[in-house]
Amino acid sequence: MNASVASMNIALVGNPNCGKTALFNRLTGGRQKVANYAGVTVERKEGKFNTPQGKSVHVLDLPGTYSLTPSSPDEAITRDVCMGKISEVALPDIIVCVADATNLRLHLRFVLELQQLGRPMILALNLMDEAGRRGIKIDSQALSRELNMPVVETVAVQRQGAEALAQQLDLPLPTGTVPKHADLHQRVREVMGIAVTMPEQSDSRADKLDRIVLHPVLGLVILTAIMFLMFQAVFSWAKPLQDGVAAAIGWMGSNVSSLLPEGPLNSLVTNGLFGGLGTVMEFLPQILILFLFILMLEESGYLPRAAFLLDRFMFAAGLTGRSFIPMLSSFACAIPGIMATRSIQDPRDRLTTIMVAPLMTCSARLPVYTLLIGAFIPRTEVMKIFNLQGLVLFALYMAGILSALLVSYVIKKTRKDKSEHALLMELPRYRWPNPRDIAMGLWERTIIFMRRVTGIILSLTVILWFLSSYPAPPDGATLPAIDYSFAGRIGHFMEPLFAPIGFNWQICIALIPGLAAREVAVAALATVYAISAGGDDAAAQALSPLLAAQWSVPTALSLLVWYVYAPQCLSTLAVIKRETNSWKQVFISAGYLFALAYFASFATYQLARMWS
Repeated sequence: MNASVASMNIALVGNPNCGKTALFNRLTGGRQKVANYAGVTVERKEGKFNTPQGKSVHVLDLPGTYSLTPSSPDEAITRDVCMGKISEVALPDIIVCVADATNLRLHLRFVLELQQLGRPMILALNLMDEAGRRGIKIDSQALSRELNMPVVETVAVQRQGAEALAQQLDLPLPTGTVPKHADLHQRVREVMGIAVTMPEQSDSRADKLDRIVLHPVLGLVILTAIMFLMFQAVFSWAKPLQDGVAAAIGWMGSNVSSLLPEGPLNSLVTNGLFGGLGTVMEFLPQILILFLFILMLEESGYLPRAAFLLDRFMFAAGLTGRSFIPMLSSFACAIPGIMATRSIQDPRDRLTTIMVAPLMTCSARLPVYTLLIGAFIPRTEVMKIFNLQGLVLFALYMAGILSALLVSYVIKKTRKDKSEHALLMELPRYRWPNPRDIAMGLWERTIIFMRRVTGIILSLTVILWFLSSYPAPPDGATLPAIDYSFAGRIGHFMEPLFAPIGFNWQICIALIPGLAAREVAVAALATVYAISAGGDDAAAQALSPLLAAQWSVPTALSLLVWYVYAPQCLSTLAVIKRETNSWKQVFISAGYLFALAYFASFATYQLARMWS
């Protein structure tokens, strides 16, 4: 191939934490999409960009791996794509191996192993600016000669940081070589001795920070403070944005309703779309603030350190520190959290993490929590510093965390294999979160949320509106029309089962679509109460006051506790099936979560009634 070729396929590969994804974002910008490889839950991220000479480049961002000998599905995908074993993905014209210039000794071994495939390769030395600040000197030309491949310097967080790589892709394709090295470690030492000059001392700043954040006492205080700040911010920072979204939706709902004649269409738009769907939209700011914290912690290099810090406590509960990152990811959504367990090599620890990950409070529960806390918990200050609503939210999250540790402890005590495994993991460098990558991550979450709202949530809301509106009440009916509808009959049928935990028939209705997506429970309640109120616009736009007036505090507390443990959405159960390849694990997960939810809600409701 030469520079006249109009298009090409490249694959970005590298060790975890090498800055590969930041480089991918720098190259492709907004021209990227995310999908899954056929038959597996491994994510496929691809994008496009043009070189300075106009060549169209299709980029595949492969999962990070330390070796071509896979120990997880992620690593197997990377190996198979590089070797052309996946029919749905074209064999890359060039493999771009991204290496962290500040930790080149670790990354070079994988470069040499990858080179043995005989594919055309380019080595992208990322983080060259940070290497320079640390006094690390790398002779790129000497490194290129020793490796017999082009070597380009990149700084993925800077605007022109990928320019050298784009220019290299306009040159003739490098020749793939298959070097013969009996000992890769020895060859790494030889290359390092020729091309790299290391400073006499390590980075003192990182060492000083590690002494603080990894301290067995001070480190835990810092971690607790970060988590506490995150949950306080979900309420405090999001409130003005929430009010703005609610006002905009209310204004649009009133105007659209006034343009439509009275009848089924007006009811669908007012009670179904703006009353139900619009209510869910109000919680987007809170979800984005939660993701903002998670992305910043991930980008900064803090998350692996938190995992290392918590290893001792998680070990006592039958997990390892590696379980921390999947569990924290489950705060956003249990699905990526469960998928992230692929980095856990011990199959017992991986299965335990999968089983307890749904107990982490996912962002889909936030609308339910916010609705009920806003309606029943006063917005007062505690100790003139904290927000009582934020404290309650923090308590709900902690209940999920402690329950997950308790369940994993029970699993540990009941499993036959009692052997243990030590935690071995790389601690990445500290870095300032890149605003561009944070913004792109938040944009992706917004798109995913909007797709859910306009897809499954919209469909379920319309179905629920139909079930709540038809059939019409008979002549001489004395109860609200919804009592005679399909939904009303279903709710009244379920009510005896849930009455001991304080749920009325309206809540029973909301539980059913909530199995598809947690957020739909809020939309369902808004739709049901709007129709119950005869289509009153105020009912569709002010659900919290309605609930505060019609529910008791024990009922609200019971529903809050229910959603700490509530049986997972169907998508999560489907991912558990795909990750474990076992229907047995799906039924165990759904069964124990339902039992926990019911009995915890029962205890909460009965105790709250005694104290009220």
